[in-house]
Amino acid sequence: MHVPDGFLDAPTSAATGAVAIACVGTALVRARRELDDRTAPMAGLVAAFVFAVQMLNFPVASGTSGHLLGGALAAVLVGPWTGVLCTSVVFIVQCLLFADGGITALGTNILLMGVTTVAVGWLVFRLLQVLLPKRLGVVPVAAGIGAFLSVPVAAALFVLLYAVGGTADIPLDNLTTAMVGVHTLIGIGEGVITFLAVGAIIAVRPDLVYGARRVLARRELEIKPAVVG
Repeated sequence: MHVPDGFLDAPTSAATGAVAIACVGTALVRARRELDDRTAPMAGLVAAFVFAVQMLNFPVASGTSGHLLGGALAAVLVGPWTGVLCTSVVFIVQCLLFADGGITALGTNILLMGVTTVAVGWLVFRLLQVLLPKRLGVVPVAAGIGAFLSVPVAAALFVLLYAVGGTADIPLDNLTTAMVGVHTLIGIGEGVITFLAVGAIIAVRPDLVYGARRVLARRELEIKPAVVG
């Protein structure tokens, strides 16, 4: 989904860049509430993991391939605001060192693959946490579903941006079908990877998963012995 230079016109690229800067700036302030002695070391590990896994592509259909975006995974592991920072760092490094996505489209890529996937993944995850049983086993399932839905939503947002300021001669209906259809399949891979990664950490160190803290706090509250006196 990396958008190259010139695929969106200058006003649209400038607008998405401004929104991305505002989101990252807000995340820098709000992430202080999420970072502690457990989350801070995890943030670096999550950014490195997302960067490494994005280098691995899996086949989708018709000769296309996909890779992990990692927004929902980062949000569940270290919190949504810190997740925005982790993914933004990944996309900046990819753009400047590996030419994945254009420099003028950097804001667009951060907005689509970072901010959007983090926001959608986290909101779906939290909604499922409210609706489903408050158990640790539900955390990776909710994370996987959030990750799955975040990818086609990001693809749909790209189509909307293209409709506003696209420069390529591509019919909008064809682009919508291709982007949403292919990225729905990619979303399945995203959901599976997120489910497995979160599940693996939950199995050994659930206290390191930011999204599991409410479940752990509830469990501690339930087993805390009553004070007699």
